[in-house]
Amino acid sequence: MKLGIITSPNSNSFEYAAGLGLEFVEFCINVEQDVQQFASRVSELKAASERFGVKVGSIGRWGSDRIAKDGSVIEEELQASYALIDASSELGCPVFVCGSNYVKERSYFDNVVSAISYFSKLIEYGQAKGVRIATYNCHWNNFIVDDTAWKLIHGHLPELGIKYDPSHARYAGQDYLKEMNDWGNRFLHVHIKGSVIIDGKRFDDPPAGLDQTDWGTFMAILYSVGYEGGLSIEPHSHTWTGELGNQGVKYTVAYMNKLLFRM
Repeated sequence: MKLGIITSPNSNSFEYAAGLGLEFVEFCINVEQDVQQFASRVSELKAASERFGVKVGSIGRWGSDRIAKDGSVIEEELQASYALIDASSELGCPVFVCGSNYVKERSYFDNVVSAISYFSKLIEYGQAKGVRIATYNCHWNNFIVDDTAWKLIHGHLPELGIKYDPSHARYAGQDYLKEMNDWGNRFLHVHIKGSVIIDGKRFDDPPAGLDQTDWGTFMAILYSVGYEGGLSIEPHSHTWTGELGNQGVKYTVAYMNKLLFRM
């Protein structure tokens, strides 16, 4: 397994990750961000990657509508996904991550059919570029977050992987260890983010290792399923910012390195 971090999509991120002793960076080009602007900087990012010896482990796009109300694939968003797969290919990034919105006017079955259509197009395009496709288990404008959806969509598309984050399962009241045991062989990328629940409610996302997630068992399951992909640290707290946030990232790097038997 490789250890990396989600960072801003610029060349300085590679130097930052190298300074932490990390192997890769992850870029999230989400719904509010300009895909073409990111694509125009790929050569600059590639040069920085080579200069600092830090790879791009994942590129993803969260939050956008991929499916129209009539169930058709939204062409503009499909082209945005293709552009990000192109960028992934050029940067040597093995995984493109995305989701699929749920159209409430349509049945669950119809939404599944539309999602399969969308991901089928991405898988075919990605195969030609050497990039695999994974769905995220975050609920941000995405319904592919549990066993029911995975059985139908991933069961139909054996090439489709999963980007997994235990915090999303915990906050939704799902059993993240069971999900890992059942679906870990489909994981292509993993987020390392702490989560704390108090009185049944989400409290904060502190650094991993300072939270309630059973990271030891989490890693034991990843080892048992033969996972060899990226572990991407995700700073995601409103409390752990500034210098406190920097210390939290360093703590998580040291903590995860112990679980990877590197310290």
